[in-house]
Amino acid sequence: MEQLVKLQEKLAEMIDINNRLQKVETVAGCDVAYEGEKAIACIVIFDISTFSSIDVVFHQEKISFPYIAGFLAFREAPVIINAIAELKRPPDVFIFDGHGVAHPRKMGLATCAGILIDQPSIGCAKSILSGSFSEPDFERGSYSLITNEKEVVGAAVRTKNGVKPVFVSPGHKIGLQQSIEIILKCSTGNFRIPEPLRLAHILAGKRKRRDYDFLENFSCISFYSQPITRTDR
Repeated sequence: MEQLVKLQEKLAEMIDINNRLQKVETVAGCDVAYEGEKAIACIVIFDISTFSSIDVVFHQEKISFPYIAGFLAFREAPVIINAIAELKRPPDVFIFDGHGVAHPRKMGLATCAGILIDQPSIGCAKSILSGSFSEPDFERGSYSLITNEKEVVGAAVRTKNGVKPVFVSPGHKIGLQQSIEIILKCSTGNFRIPEPLRLAHILAGKRKRRDYDFLENFSCISFYSQPITRTDR
């Protein structure tokens, strides 16, 4: 554990949370499902303008690193990076189901993976790991800042009216405000989780359960009982 902490601290010296994105047209959602000792990573490339998926890749491999809070990157980053390597073209930004710099050592999954692939990355987690925040207002789009020892490290963002916020923090090569804007642009207002990440979670689960009929017939429209709609359009 001492060696892992030192490695995180060394990698943290490479963090860049300045805005490096001129435009954002495509976003990747990255998630992992587990089946025993096997991890199945799914990457969904999402076109923001059409609000549809344009590429999906999977990668699976045996995983031996246990789940330890604060060290998720050592467990999931390798299989996710191997999946990313199979993409036809990289997206403008990656969203990870985990934290960015809102982490005790600023080295959440999104930051670690973002540094290793040298691409803009955002952490979007379902629970807070480090820092404190005030509950944001009820309405979708409201957010409050997460602070850790008086330093702003992320935001609790309301993506659906009255539903628990998601915890957004920059990973690498992107700032907090732009991270929040991208998460909201990728959210329908019908679900708590932004669409690229939600689809990656669903498809990784379908692959785990070997629902190949579903996967072969998957498209961004046919999957839903109703077409996707954006509440802020």
